[in-house]
Amino acid sequence: MPEGLTLGQIGEQELIRRLAAYAPADQWNDDAALLPDISPERWIISSDTLVEGVHFSAATTPASAAGWRAAAANLSDLAAMGCRRCEGITVALSAPGDTEVQWIEQAYSGMHQLLQSHGGHLLGGDCSNGEQLVLAITALGPIHPDQLIQRGAGKPGDWLISTGTHGRSALGLQLLLNQAPWAESLPEEQQQAAIACHQRPQPRFDAVDVLHACQPAGQPWRGAGTDSSDGLRRSLELLGEASGCQPELKRSALPEPSDPKWSLCLDGGEDFELVLALAPNWGQALLNALPGSQHLGRLGDDPGSPCWADNKNPLPVGRGFEHFS
Repeated sequence: MPEGLTLGQIGEQELIRRLAAYAPADQWNDDAALLPDISPERWIISSDTLVEGVHFSAATTPASAAGWRAAAANLSDLAAMGCRRCEGITVALSAPGDTEVQWIEQAYSGMHQLLQSHGGHLLGGDCSNGEQLVLAITALGPIHPDQLIQRGAGKPGDWLISTGTHGRSALGLQLLLNQAPWAESLPEEQQQAAIACHQRPQPRFDAVDVLHACQPAGQPWRGAGTDSSDGLRRSLELLGEASGCQPELKRSALPEPSDPKWSLCLDGGEDFELVLALAPNWGQALLNALPGSQHLGRLGDDPGSPCWADNKNPLPVGRGFEHFS
């Protein structure tokens, strides 16, 4: 049994009173949140669920990191649609009655820290007794309809650009679980950076800001994109399927298939980088302006699964994360 004060001991109303500390002072007194009129902009809404034992565990994720990651997953989806900020989040919490209150408070503190770093407020939510810990979050962000990023907006010849490196989050998880003996020779700084990528991923609103800043003069706004929460391979598949184009990848952009980093990079997931398809001149401008960004390849003329650009052979077998499979 937990050693600290539990939810069953304090009850729902005391829990709500404590969690109100992470919301604006006037936000917690009504049945729902009132959002501002942002015309001519529109709202982008994203929901994500983190379940203990599926998305996080005490062995790899402290409570504050679990809260941070839960909120970051939603904010990353907003950035993937082209939002430059988050207006706020709502949180639905389900937890057993013997859950320590301190764990819940630390999880909400992690969410609060993320929102302080990237914008937005805790707008409200709900709580319920349940058999396991579940954090279900909905995030809202404003965007002008003419500045959307959507998966189906890609065209043949577009460059495929990643806003950062893939595989670090999965490496961080393996290090936490002592499942990466090959990585023990990596410098300690790199190992700690990988763990940080897993526990406290960064939504890439900054990359969207750079995308706006480097838009070539006269270039119409058109970009396809998604985030890489389910792995780079799956992101490329989704872009290709929605745009009707086959992603063609440069070998120099990826590890060798025989390298342990291959599966981490392609299928590890939870890096929360943006994978974009842009007109070549805009893609080059983004590469020049955004440190760490990578040119992965291009969208081909015909539909198809991700392949090598040099011979059109499919990538070695693998798969990104998918629930219920």
